[in-house]
Amino acid sequence: EYMGTQITCRFLELCFSSPGDSGDRPVGFFWNPEQGDMQTPKPEEAKEEEDRTPLLLSDSQTISKEVPLWCSARLSLAIWAFFGFFLLYALRVNLSVALVDMIELNTSLNKNITSNVCPEHSSTPVVPRNTTGKSYPWDADMQGWILGSFFYGYIITQVPGGYLARRFGAKLLLGFGVFGTAVFTLFTPLAADLGAGFLIAVRVLEGFGEGVTFPAMHAMWSNWAPPLERSKLLSISYAGAQLGTVVSLPLSGVICFYVDWSYVFYIFGTLGVLWFLFWICMVSNTPETHKTISPAEKEYILSSLSQQLSTQKYVPWKAMLKSVPLWAIVVAHFSYNWTFYTLLTLLPTYMKEILRFDVQENGFLSALPYFGCWVCIIVCGQFADYLREKKNMSTVCVRKTFTAIGMIGPAVFLMAAGFIGCNYEVAVVFLTISTTFGGFSTSGYSINHLDIAPSYAGILLGITNTFGTIPGMVGPLVAKALTHSNTIEEWRNVFYIASALNLFGAIFFALFSSGEVQNWALNGYHIHRN
Repeated sequence: EYMGTQITCRFLELCFSSPGDSGDRPVGFFWNPEQGDMQTPKPEEAKEEEDRTPLLLSDSQTISKEVPLWCSARLSLAIWAFFGFFLLYALRVNLSVALVDMIELNTSLNKNITSNVCPEHSSTPVVPRNTTGKSYPWDADMQGWILGSFFYGYIITQVPGGYLARRFGAKLLLGFGVFGTAVFTLFTPLAADLGAGFLIAVRVLEGFGEGVTFPAMHAMWSNWAPPLERSKLLSISYAGAQLGTVVSLPLSGVICFYVDWSYVFYIFGTLGVLWFLFWICMVSNTPETHKTISPAEKEYILSSLSQQLSTQKYVPWKAMLKSVPLWAIVVAHFSYNWTFYTLLTLLPTYMKEILRFDVQENGFLSALPYFGCWVCIIVCGQFADYLREKKNMSTVCVRKTFTAIGMIGPAVFLMAAGFIGCNYEVAVVFLTISTTFGGFSTSGYSINHLDIAPSYAGILLGITNTFGTIPGMVGPLVAKALTHSNTIEEWRNVFYIASALNLFGAIFFALFSSGEVQNWALNGYHIHRN
């Protein structure tokens, strides 16, 4: 009974300590099993907790009611970031659609063997491809290098991007990251004419530019996002990536058919340049430098972050890399991205080669899961902050709960999809639900960097996203190696591996994550160490 009481009370402490608290100690009352009554913490403990709690709930709630999110400068930043990441993902995935028309008709697009285990079931007429654009004799191996080259540039600039954003400001770094990606996209048709090597080089440079954007955005939010609004603000901004995937895949196909493939790069590249011009004019690095922010909103943001941000230029690399909560995010990020990139790159193949959907159905059905994920990200961001602000759930409890749902949910439905065989409708439903559940993770591990070290959030995201990019390079290769014959049994193994990694990542994050600002991320740590 005594142990049962301890476990129950520990759970209550985790879930109902104040927002921003790690759950290690309740802020108000606590249960002492030996004395059997409710007690208040000692004065010195209360003072220490006040110092470590990022935001005093009563003050923040009072101020936030006077400074609503609607029509605020911080919401404007989230919306402009949304469109920025929308375009970034459009610029990233449009080549996978355009490449179909870039290849000569007598060149095999891939070496997959279409499985006959599932019968063809579609009577939709196949739309002929547009042959007005130039075409090139690139074989399947060369196409693989072209499609994968983006990640070789993308992985290089993750950590430098976070460091530069903290040192020199995130606004220009993020803006020029998008601008550079857009400009190199505009040069894609010319590079293709010059040869496959030039096209690969351009794609590497695109990845090089895009690699700084996510760390820079995290660094920017460390100055803009009040703790009780982090989930909703970051979910709005990063949801653009999912919607960009949903819109750009079918839209690129339409452009290729009615004009020619080169206009896919011209249109999206031009939109990226235009976005850059608006971004430079409309946003600022910090609330202090924003020209039109209201004094009340500025005070609300600055006061809510006053106990979280470090003003020291020194980066505690050693303490950072020894931090267990950071490695909890790394494991979760790697595990989730294995499933995400496997589905992103191979779901169309599974739809075509196993379930045997035609091209038109395949494009729509491959985009459908990401539409569900986009909706889930937006809703979960609002709900996560509601639980923290209104229900007094601790930060760590919210992050662990949403990460668990966002990783275990996809694992369960991905495994189920491998078992249903040729039941087309159920397969599509399960794959859609699996990807949709992944949207919960955006309010979980994805923004936990800001909870444990807001001053170094950009650098932390650079570290975790470096590991998170590896699955994009390795995962599809492993899946291809496991599916030589394109049987349902082989694809089932692909789903098993992704599901197992998701389960492992969820468990590791639940055991070792934190919702509290770490000692090494606070002012005075470097002075104390010296």
